[in-house]
Amino acid sequence: MSNHFIRHIPLASCTRVSRRLWLVLSSALILFFALQVSADTKHAPPAHSVDLNSATADELQQVPGIGPSTAKAIVNFRQKSGPFQKVEDLLVIKGISKTRFEKMRPYLTIGALPQKSP
Repeated sequence: MSNHFIRHIPLASCTRVSRRLWLVLSSALILFFALQVSADTKHAPPAHSVDLNSATADELQQVPGIGPSTAKAIVNFRQKSGPFQKVEDLLVIKGISKTRFEKMRPYLTIGALPQKSP
């Protein structure tokens, strides 16, 4: 650009435009990186069903709808109450609604329950 053109643009408006442009661009970059992080944290569902009675908290977190706190609650419930008799028993755990349960149900199973000694 020639100096002639630049002399006709008030300096104050250039500063405002530059600040606005910087804010818009920085906001767009932040949003872009936030979406990338969000996409990276989602994972594919497990290839095989997860056994509620033997899975670790990390294994449970592979199931859609089960995060760290829910996985920990499932393991704690299992330790206190014994093995799950059926997958639907998850509904007694605080934070697992019917809707959330339906999302995770296809990925869960109950393995062979230990035989009770006479």
